[in-house]
This record gives sequence, structure tokens and C-alpha cells, in this order.
Amino acid sequence: MLKSALSDVSPIRSPSRRVPYHHRSYSIFRPVSISPIKQIRIVRAAESEIGEGAEHVRQVRDSATGGSSLNQLLGIKGAARETNKWKIRLQLTKPVTWPPLIWGVVCGAAASGNFHWNVEDVAKSIACMVMSGPCLTGYTQTLNDWYDQEIDAINEPCRPIPSGVISENEVMLQVLLLLLGGLGLAAFLDVWAGHDIPILFFLALSGSLVSYVYSAPPLKLKRNGWVGNYAIGVSYICLPWWSGQILFGNLTTETLELTLMYSIAGLGIAIINDFKSIKGDTELGLQSLPVAFGIDTAKWISIGAIDITQIAVAGYLLGAGKPHFASILLGLVIPQVVFQFMYLLRDPVKYDVMYQACAQPFLVLGLLVTALALSPQ
Repeated sequence: MLKSALSDVSPIRSPSRRVPYHHRSYSIFRPVSISPIKQIRIVRAAESEIGEGAEHVRQVRDSATGGSSLNQLLGIKGAARETNKWKIRLQLTKPVTWPPLIWGVVCGAAASGNFHWNVEDVAKSIACMVMSGPCLTGYTQTLNDWYDQEIDAINEPCRPIPSGVISENEVMLQVLLLLLGGLGLAAFLDVWAGHDIPILFFLALSGSLVSYVYSAPPLKLKRNGWVGNYAIGVSYICLPWWSGQILFGNLTTETLELTLMYSIAGLGIAIINDFKSIKGDTELGLQSLPVAFGIDTAKWISIGAIDITQIAVAGYLLGAGKPHFASILLGLVIPQVVFQFMYLLRDPVKYDVMYQACAQPFLVLGLLVTALALSPQ
């Protein structure tokens, strides 16, 4: 009975017939169809006939019948099932991931030393934030959900794509419109800023390509935890910062060095997002750091990347004769360490969202402190 049930649904396979991850086809035209009734039927059959993974099975069953409406709108785990297409489209873009990109633009504008509180500069910065956040981050997240549909069918089967509440054509249209919107805004900002070379457009295009190769075969950078997570760090910290600084001034070597260093902290943050996907990553052969090293080791790698990076940047600022900025940055590391002991070291799978909500504001404030330290004014 179980084998019959499993054969109806492509993303959830019988263990004896599982195809190795690296041999699977990822055509963007593959149909996706998993109904909630089939998910619940599979889970119940698995509970009665398979002894392994009973706890995970119960979690999958429960996620098919409940969840939070706020989580759905933010695009995070524990989301309620939704039928409104606009809410589903918003969920795919994961608005919870936009703030770091928007904040990166703020940091870049601050580091340029040429931002002024007038209507034109504020309008430019808002346009750059829309480009970086809703458009290009939304494109990235939607694309990543498409290529992660088999993993999500295991970890989060109620997400829009594996649950079948949105079609392939609708997903691809959203990906295309968000990409074109982001690139179009970048080109417009180049003209507005008077750039002889469309550097913002090239920067947006480069980020979009990185996002594609991160998610899509044959490269699929996320297969390797080190490379994939550092790519996330660069995309979330460097690219919006560079965009904001280029929009209002020039990108300096000092900024390049420090933002690339900060991307190591971004790697640490990306590891936290991998904890919730351990089961699916393991089954489909992705070598995320929690899979490769285990949860206990991976959480220390994450903490080390986050804390050591900020301490190193503080040391750089101290050596550059900016002790006040260095002291503030070190002070912002302290609450992050407290929350790491409260949440991340206790149970990174259970408290990943709680840790991010409590600790990440202090990290992004540190980014602004660093940006102000680099400002020529």
C-alpha cells in the first residue's frame, strides 16, 4: 500500500527507488503536483508501515493542517496554508529576507559620504532598496524554491511549490518579472546617477547570475556548504552595500576588503538556515555544513564565522585610528554572544528563527557602524 501511495507523487519517493541527486533532471518545465490529501495519506501510511522517522512524519502531517498566517506572509517555516495567489506569490519571495539587502543599501549610502537628506537622494535610495530587496531577492528566493522543490517536499511539504498550489508557468512568470524589474531599475539608476558605464546594471546582472548558479544545476553551488554559503554572504552583504555606495559615490579598496570580510559572517548566518533542512539535504545528497560536520560542529562553525569576523573588523578599525567605532562594534557583539548561548547552542534546529530575530539586528547595526567609520566625512 505504501509503495502504491508513494508512486503517485514525484518529489516523495520510495527509499528503494530513490534516484541519486546528481543524476536527477531539473527541467524547468517539469510539472509539480502534490495535493494536500495525498501528502496526508502518504504520511499516515508511513506512520503505520515504517518505524523510522516517526517524529518527522508527525511533523509533516501537522504542517499540512496548520500554521501561522504571519509566517506565511513572511515566507518562513510554520506557514499556514493559503489559497490566495497574491499571498502565495509574496510567500515565494520570502519578505523576511529583504531587510538585510535593504539595510546594505543604507550602509553603502552612508559609506559614500555623499548622501544628503533631500528628496532626490531619498528617492534614489528607495529605488535601490526596491531593486535589491523585493525584486532581485524575490527573484532569488522564488528561483531557489523552484529548484528546491524535492527538498521542500521532505522538509516543508506545505510550501507553495511542492504542495501544488501554484503552477510551473506562474512560478516562471514571477521569476522573469522580478528579474526584469530588478535589472530595469538598475539600468534606470545608472542613468539617474549619471554613470558613463552602467555599473549598477552589471552589478545587478552579476548578482542574478550568482543566484542562478547557486540554485540551479549543473553547478548548484549550494551542494557545497562552504562555497554556497559564502556566495550567500557576498550576495546579502557585499552587493547591496556596493550598489548603495556606487549610487552616491565611488567604491574604495577599503570597502571592498571589509565587505568581503563581512561576507564570512554572512556564511555563518547561512549555516543557521541550513539546520532546518538537514533531513532533505541528507536524503538528496547536498553537503551543507550541518550535514557534512553534524549539528554540534556546524553550530560552532557558524558562531565562529559570525563573531570572529566582527572582532577582526573591530581590530581593523582600531588599527585605522578609529577606536570609538571599534568599541561600539565590539559592544554590539556582546548581545549576539548572549543569544548564541540562549538559542543557537541549545538547539539550532528549534531556535533558528528566534536566534535570527534576536541577534541579527545587532549584526546589521554593526554593519552601519563600519560604514560610518569608512565614510570620508
